[in-house]
Amino acid sequence: MTVVVVESAAKAKTINKYLGKDYTVLASYGHVRDLPPKDGSVKPDEDFAMSWEVDSKAQKRVSDIASALKGANRLILATDPDREGEAISWHLLDVLGKKGLLKGKEVKRVAFNAITKSAILDAMAHPRDVDMALVDAYLARRALDYLVGFSISPVLWRKLPGARSAGRVQSVALRLVCDRELEIEAFRAQEYWTIDGKFVTPQGAAFEASLAQVDGKRLEKLSLPNEQAATAIHTAVKGQPFNVDTIESKPAKRHPFPPFRTSTLQQEASRKLGYSSSRTMQIAQRLYEGVDIGGETVGLITYMRTDGADMAPEAVASSRNAILKHFGEPYLPSVPRRYTSKAKNAQEAHEAIRPTDPGRHPDYVRRALDADQFALYELIWKRTIASQMESAELERTTADIGTTGTDGKHYSFRATGSVVKFDGFLRIYNEDIDDGEDEDSRRLPHMSRGDTIGVTSITPNQHFTEPPPRYSEASLTKKLEDLGIGRPSTYASIMSTLRDRGYVRMDKKRLIPEDKGRIVTAFLESFFKRYVEYDFTADLEEQLDKVSAGDIAYKQVLRDFWDKFTASIDDVKDLRVAQVIDALNDLLAPHIFPAKADGGDARACPSCGNGQLSLKLSKYGTFVGCTNYPDCKYTRQMTIPLEGAPEAVPAEGIPLGTDPETGATVTRRIGRFGPYLQLGEATEEGEKPKRASIPKGRDPAAITFEEAMRLLSLPREVGLHPETKTPIIANNGRFGPFILHDGTYANLKDPDDVYTIGLNRAVDLLHEKRSKGPSNRARPGALRDLGAHPDGGGNISVMGGRYGAYLKYGKINATLPKDVTPESLTVDQAVALIAERASKTGAKLKPVKAAKTAKNASKAPAAKKAAKKPAARKAPAKKVAPAA
Repeated sequence: MTVVVVESAAKAKTINKYLGKDYTVLASYGHVRDLPPKDGSVKPDEDFAMSWEVDSKAQKRVSDIASALKGANRLILATDPDREGEAISWHLLDVLGKKGLLKGKEVKRVAFNAITKSAILDAMAHPRDVDMALVDAYLARRALDYLVGFSISPVLWRKLPGARSAGRVQSVALRLVCDRELEIEAFRAQEYWTIDGKFVTPQGAAFEASLAQVDGKRLEKLSLPNEQAATAIHTAVKGQPFNVDTIESKPAKRHPFPPFRTSTLQQEASRKLGYSSSRTMQIAQRLYEGVDIGGETVGLITYMRTDGADMAPEAVASSRNAILKHFGEPYLPSVPRRYTSKAKNAQEAHEAIRPTDPGRHPDYVRRALDADQFALYELIWKRTIASQMESAELERTTADIGTTGTDGKHYSFRATGSVVKFDGFLRIYNEDIDDGEDEDSRRLPHMSRGDTIGVTSITPNQHFTEPPPRYSEASLTKKLEDLGIGRPSTYASIMSTLRDRGYVRMDKKRLIPEDKGRIVTAFLESFFKRYVEYDFTADLEEQLDKVSAGDIAYKQVLRDFWDKFTASIDDVKDLRVAQVIDALNDLLAPHIFPAKADGGDARACPSCGNGQLSLKLSKYGTFVGCTNYPDCKYTRQMTIPLEGAPEAVPAEGIPLGTDPETGATVTRRIGRFGPYLQLGEATEEGEKPKRASIPKGRDPAAITFEEAMRLLSLPREVGLHPETKTPIIANNGRFGPFILHDGTYANLKDPDDVYTIGLNRAVDLLHEKRSKGPSNRARPGALRDLGAHPDGGGNISVMGGRYGAYLKYGKINATLPKDVTPESLTVDQAVALIAERASKTGAKLKPVKAAKTAKNASKAPAAKKAAKKPAARKAPAKKVAPAA
């Protein structure tokens, strides 16, 4: 009997059918052990000894494998054909060997690139030993990631309240996103003009051209800097006759793209299908593991974590047959195409991602796949077939349309375009681009030299230079690959980690750094610059590749890294907080203190006038305050609109009107947690004034006195619940308007509902909410429920205790400061208090049933309303001069 171990249950079932009754195929479900997430799992002082731990779930899987081995004489390790798969095989070999279960048994490793019967049987016929060079590369990578994370992260927690953690590769990816944002913020738009014409050929065909030369001198992008220069040319050519000065056509070819590798699949799936990197890999995993077709499970694509670009000879032959069948002989090159990877440090000796049978047309499997699976399979199939098709033949044409102006100068307008003479591979596939225009997408009508050209209009148009675009997941993946950072198995996890830690957010498929991410990046650039440099990270990846090739000992790589890295850690530990703040102020100045339009001091306090604005680090997070504190209490959020300088709101607020009932002044103010409204001032007895947050997405400057009074009227009692005779309360919360009754929350769709909802509708909404389960209920006896923790997912409750109010989150209890009341407490303050308490007690920030709560919370409509920060700097409105 032979025991075969694969990584997933789906593969185990399929492969068992292929191998027959003499084989028992079991799944490891990925890694069976890992480094415990605690200090000391990697010991540099003991020659980087590692302490591995088998978790409870993996223990059962190991036991199942051990039981099966008792009646077997051979063990085949058939985990995935990459570095991680090799590591899983090694872990199993080590764990089972230490249990004494491998004595007298043959142990071999096999790897297959596709889950088809022929691929499996071929792999079983060519077993080998575990590749220890690949295992060493895994050990080095895992140790480096652990040492960086468990060395830098504690420094971050001490110096930067609210920071989560730092990773070796993720920090570099985050720096790319943050550096691009700094470029956008430092960008200043420049005005320039173009002269654009709409023309007509003698045959009546319309086309467009733009001014390119004046008296034989080529115009640059900024050659016409203002309206005056453009108008002068417009006047000179207005009403003048135009002719074709020159026309030139050149043949050109466009060659097909290679089959997909991991990074290009993620990029194209993002552009064409709108999938995130992680979503793409999830769907690809299903296609690789197989779907049911005609009662048999069939793997549809080859292994999807690869940077290989070529295909097996039989796959090339099958692709060529498919081209003949579906497109005909003109589309088939005389010789097969061969591809090599252009990715820096490409090292995976795998095929490209392709259909296991290129002859399996997408229409043949449509019924067996869901919509997302079909879309991705069709994309992979088309790219694979196109890679073996003939090149497209084009004719690129350039025409110069000239006239002599009234000023005696010769003005030449240029039109460019192309005509597809033979579509070749473009018949089924064309790669999208992230930014810019495809030159071959424009076409020109037929015209000849000397032709008289009719003029429809000539128009001066105003433009402004634009900042570089933010990264999308696709373009960031491409940038990382170009730099040699990351590997096929890491791109999706890098993107997910940046989002999960709250360092970036997605807006219109673009990555925007959050303030938390920018602070972390600035800190690392200031005090760990070497370790977030692109070249350093890429060079380290190259060394790891040399380990996998057997050229370098992995512990030597660790020693070289650790000696310098630990010295940097020791230096930063002694830093004072003031030094950290000064460094962050300097590095983030374009973001935190943008230049003023009048050229004044960007850091001058708008409230007191003689203080300087500076970052402030508190237990509640990062904000901007005045250096004259406590005499000047001016504060604002770290982020301000890019369109202009921050509004100068004095510490005493901007008066909006007087409450007719109390005579108290209603003011609009800015605090460290954003804009808010306040009624009156604190009394001498210490009674705090009533406050109300301004809803996210609402322009604070546009708040009227009437709207302010409505917001200050909240919370509103809707009425008494007919069953319990206890009040139902309507209010605005972090995720929008809601109603609350006896610890149960129900979201309101319309913001105005908080003022108008009646008792009957409120009772119906609460009944509907309760019928869905208890996950949203507050704890019994809670004074107030703040909703789900933004990181852990469980509810945060304000409880009444013997010694006053306190916060409860899972097993963590945190006392409320004396100056904070349960009514005025915000979620951000609560999260900071919980984190502070957890750091003192060593408690874990994961409440009971947190995962389930988070899952339910994510479905709530209000949870989907995220505050939108300003987009990239927009150019001023364009002017368009009258057409001729």
